[in-house]
Amino acid sequence: MTVSVRDARDRPKDLAWIQDQLGDYLEDLGRSGTGIFPALAEFGHGQDDQLRSWLSEPRATLLTIAEDSRPAGFAFIVGKPAGAAGVDYRMTEFFIARAARRRGLGRHAARLILDRFAGNWEIIENRHNAPALAFWRRTIAQYTAGEYRERAANGEVRQYFSSVRR
Repeated sequence: MTVSVRDARDRPKDLAWIQDQLGDYLEDLGRSGTGIFPALAEFGHGQDDQLRSWLSEPRATLLTIAEDSRPAGFAFIVGKPAGAAGVDYRMTEFFIARAARRRGLGRHAARLILDRFAGNWEIIENRHNAPALAFWRRTIAQYTAGEYRERAANGEVRQYFSSVRR
């Protein structure tokens, strides 16, 4: 298995694949029990709007996570996020397609992303999203050798740490 990450913004096939996966992604987020994600459609916010919103963010990077050159996931990173002093990058979205899970692809892709964007990071999970919490706690602890801070407030868990190029 060869894992890579590539910019999706100028790759129509990758964007189409990400668009196709948004339903599964939002379904996974909806399982956290907040009721926010299933209700978005009631306010006229659809999957097309979500992708357009990501692509319109000038400080952000939308990445395709690939396994053997084929799309298998995506990540959305915001550089210098507003209101986050001392944070260079914020991981706002991270998804591995269901068929590609449980093989280390997500962990490997996370390492590639953290190495590519060296700096001070913030990663945010919904406190009710147990799979995401377990994944990020394990991945960040391994990546940083335990050198990270975690804060929980307002239904979110946030990890703060520095990445270095390896």
